[in-house]
Amino acid sequence: MIEINELRKSFDAQQVLRGVSFSIADGETVAIIGQSGCGKSVLLKHIIGLLQPDSGSVVVDGHNIATASEEQIYALRRKIGFLFQSAALFDSMTVFENIVLGLWEHGEREEAKLRHIAEEKLSMVGLRGILDQKPASLSGGMRKRVGLARALAMNPKYLFYDEPTTGLDPVTSDQIDDLILSVTKQYQATNLIITHDMFTVQRIAKRVIFLSNGLVYFDGTPQELENSIDPIVQQFIERFGKR
Repeated sequence: MIEINELRKSFDAQQVLRGVSFSIADGETVAIIGQSGCGKSVLLKHIIGLLQPDSGSVVVDGHNIATASEEQIYALRRKIGFLFQSAALFDSMTVFENIVLGLWEHGEREEAKLRHIAEEKLSMVGLRGILDQKPASLSGGMRKRVGLARALAMNPKYLFYDEPTTGLDPVTSDQIDDLILSVTKQYQATNLIITHDMFTVQRIAKRVIFLSNGLVYFDGTPQELENSIDPIVQQFIERFGKR
C-alpha cells in the first residue's frame, strides 16, 4: 500500500506540493493527471525515495520513506518497475544489456538465466529477436516496449509509468495502452500512471487523481472525471482529450 499524507515540497521559493494526501491500495490502477509543473513527477520521485519531503510523509509497504534506511529503500526499489517517459535506454548497451541491467546491478551474473529472462520479458511486450540490437536502431514505440521489458525484469510489485504515450503517434499510443492492459492482467501489480493523455486514462485507469496548484483537486473514477462540470476539470479534458 502507498500512503501519502500532507506531502509538501518546495524548491527555493517555488512551492510544488502544498499538502497532497491520498492512498493507493494493493492492486489498484491509478492515473495521476494535471498540467505540466503541477507536481506529478515530483510526487513520483518522493514515492521511490529520490526526493525527501519538506513535511508530511510517504509510506510504502509500511516504511516511511523519509526515515527508512538506505537498505530499506534499496529493498523497496527492487519491488518497483519504472517505465520512463523517453524509455531512458542506454544507447551504448544492447537491448539485452538494457533489460537485465537491474538484475545485474543486484548481483545476478548467470548469462543463460539473464538471457532467458530478457527473452521472456521481450516476448511479453510483443518483441522478439532484437536482444543484440542497439536502441538507436529501434523506433520510438519499440524503445518504449524495451523500456517496459526492463521494468518487468525483476517481477515487480509496483509498476510506475511516467507519460507512457508522450511523443508517440496515435496508433503506437493505442498499442502501448493495449500492452499496459495486457501486462496488468498478467501481473497482480499496483499500477501508477503519470499522464496527461485522456485516452490512456479512460482505457486503463480505474481511478484518477487530478493535481492542481499542488493539491489533490479531484479523486474519483474516469467516468466521474468525464462527467464533472467543474470548469478546471473540463478545461483539462478539452485540452488533452485528443491525440
